[in-house]
Amino acid sequence: RTFDHKSAVSARAFGLLGTESVFSESVFLTFPESVFLTIRHLIGASAISMAATMASLSIRSALELSRQHSSSAGRQMRSSTTSSKRACVQPRSNRLVITSEVDQSLNPRVAALRPSKTMALTDLARALKEKGVPVIGLAAGEPDFNTPHAIVEAGVAAIREGETRYTPNNGTSELLTAICKKFKDENGLDYNPENIVVSNGAKQSIAQGVMATCGPGDEVIIPAPYWVSYPEMVRLSGATGVILPTSVDDNFMVSPADLEAALTPSSRVLILCTPSNPTGSVYTKERLEAIAAIVAKHPRLLVISDEIYEHIIYEPAKHYSFAALPGMWERTLTVNGMSKAFAMTGWRLGYLAAPKHFAVAAARIQSQTTSGASSISQAAGVAALKLGFAGGEPVAEMVSAFEKRRDFVVERLRKIDGIKLGSPDGAFYVMPDVSAFFGPGVEALGFGPVPDVDTLCRYLIEKAQVALVPGDAFGIDTCLRISYAASMETLTEALDRLSAALQPEMFSRK
Repeated sequence: RTFDHKSAVSARAFGLLGTESVFSESVFLTFPESVFLTIRHLIGASAISMAATMASLSIRSALELSRQHSSSAGRQMRSSTTSSKRACVQPRSNRLVITSEVDQSLNPRVAALRPSKTMALTDLARALKEKGVPVIGLAAGEPDFNTPHAIVEAGVAAIREGETRYTPNNGTSELLTAICKKFKDENGLDYNPENIVVSNGAKQSIAQGVMATCGPGDEVIIPAPYWVSYPEMVRLSGATGVILPTSVDDNFMVSPADLEAALTPSSRVLILCTPSNPTGSVYTKERLEAIAAIVAKHPRLLVISDEIYEHIIYEPAKHYSFAALPGMWERTLTVNGMSKAFAMTGWRLGYLAAPKHFAVAAARIQSQTTSGASSISQAAGVAALKLGFAGGEPVAEMVSAFEKRRDFVVERLRKIDGIKLGSPDGAFYVMPDVSAFFGPGVEALGFGPVPDVDTLCRYLIEKAQVALVPGDAFGIDTCLRISYAASMETLTEALDRLSAALQPEMFSRK
């Protein structure tokens, strides 16, 4: 069948467009015309000689060829012998011929990194909207609220007052003091400024924590579903990620027995995220205590506790910092930040709290890569931490809105036959099991075979015009992630579309 433009872009987001053949020193890439024109625009007209008018190539052909090559050669980019290329176009075709000139070999660890599907799908939804396609994007992991006024004003004041120069690598003294106070008042944790490293977002804090503690020969336990960047950070450090599956029946929480079975003498770090991205699950104190008891048995084992969604939590669930459990302060690197609770994703401000020797190591990495976070963002961060306990009224208002959206989305999803859903008690995501809608022999009316969750998401973006993230991006191939960080009006329309697209009569099984 022939796909329309939005399906072409959708397929590109899933890495299915573009087929590669290697002959001697040349690489031939074949693309549909619309995608080829985009590539030509990105490369620059001066780099490509248009020898003739290109013939059309259907999306279907590209997809079929891509699948053939993917099954035989895998999807990972060749890295060790990659060379700089000179591009030209073969006459009467969409074939881009690239010839070798300069060796541009990549660090194998970098070449092995995989792109983020959440970013790809967020960009896809944005691109389609700009072209007039009424796509609803529920892939992004950021609040849809504006940054609270007091925080904005603090940032503006910092600019006007000339606070625009380098800060100390670990952070300004005012912000470090405010973070220590926050840990003491809200989490019962005692830290000094020397234990804190302020970074350009919690993502950087986690990456530096991993690189500071792990290396070749180490194993990092990553419960799945996981945030998409955890395995890639581990890969970049040279350590080995050990994926620990969890179940929707256990609300996607790590089983202590499974954790103990997965540990070896090489186990170095366990990554925990509560409240969880992507599932919305919140670990109970009892479950965390059981995990801590196992961690205590293994002298080398540390915990990176990702608590970025700490304040976005719904009663009766409560947040407990892992480092506050008996004997865990010395073993825990706690990560938090301003992005989620304070609606400050674009300000890029996160922080790590850890025993001094780990904090010093993380700070050393930062000093040789990015240096300290923005002085303006740090001034705004101080204002955020002065809003009150757990962010005060501004954060409470956002959390109340998120809770109403959570209740609405959960109610609507549970009315769709075939969907299985846990109890999302925090963050702003749900992760329904949608395995009833795909598999061998499953076909969608007017679309075709739906063998896996990736294809189901392509079906939903094409037929329902709703962009979601397939669960295999998070290490679970039976689910998809929905972000409800959107207005009730948007969520209502999205759920109406999804409900219609997932009706039983829309699917058949051979």
